[in-house]
Order: sequence, then structure tokens, then C-alpha cells
Amino acid sequence: MTSRRKAVLLGSAAVVLGVGARMARQMRPAYASAQVFEVAHSDAEWQRILTPAQYNILRQQGTEPPFSSPLLNQHGKGVFNCAGCGLPLFSSATKFDSGTGWPSFWQPLPQAVLTSVDDSGEEERTEVHCRRCGGHLGHVFPDGPQPTGLRYCMDGLALTFTPAGAAG
Repeated sequence: MTSRRKAVLLGSAAVVLGVGARMARQMRPAYASAQVFEVAHSDAEWQRILTPAQYNILRQQGTEPPFSSPLLNQHGKGVFNCAGCGLPLFSSATKFDSGTGWPSFWQPLPQAVLTSVDDSGEEERTEVHCRRCGGHLGHVFPDGPQPTGLRYCMDGLALTFTPAGAAG
């Protein structure tokens, strides 16, 4: 009876600890607010600068519905930039159709993005951020095309597009 009671208590404690750890992950501040970046604004300033949907994605780690971004069908030559600070992030030469419903790239521009562990969902993922303002851009997965084998799955609202030859 004692060993059975211990097993029940240990099992209950494990469940409570697991739920507590998940709640702690969900309640911790977003990555961008825990770092110091070259481009920094107060929360109120970000809300004035960005649209509500951009703010949700870039500053609160939200996502847009799949197949909703006009940038999904942007196939012209140019550069995809951070919608928060304008930093060039991806060349159109690395964009590909992943079939996922979000703009996808196999490689960012040099020193354009940072990554962090995102354990807020059911499984751990690698989150992608703008290196200059810390804005959440999307996630990177190891199922992309060669030469990198990576798929940078980005929220289109976190990006802007500058056509090749346009003044930046």
C-alpha cells in the first residue's frame, strides 16, 4: 500500500510540475523583450509603428493564417525586409514554394537573423528573429531544399518586399 501511495503521489507531482513548467514557459516574456537590440522601442511605440496584425506577429510571437499573405505569391527579384525595422533579411533568390502557406526561404542574408528555442507549443521548434529589432519572423525547419536543407517559414506580415533596383 505504501509503494502504491508513493507511486500515485509521485505521478501526481510529475503532472503538477509538468503543468507548472508549461505555464512558466507561457508566462515568460517574449524573446524580443528579454534582449537589447539596435532598434528598440517601448511597447506603446511598437503599437503605433506597426499594424495590429504586425504587432501580434513581430512583438507577441503570433502567426498569420496560412495562404493569407500577399508575399506568398511575390515572385519578383528583390529583397524581403523586416516590417519592424527595415533590415534586409532574405533575397528573393532563396525563396521557394514550400506548399505550407507561408513565404519560405532556404537561407537568410548574412547576419540578418537570430534564432532561439521555442518550446511554447507541443514540440520544440527553432524560432527566427530579426537580428536588429528582435521581431519574431517565424520558424526554421530542417525539411527545406538544397543547398541548405532548411525551410525558413516566415510570416508574410513580418516582412516587406523591395523590388530589385528600387531605392532603399
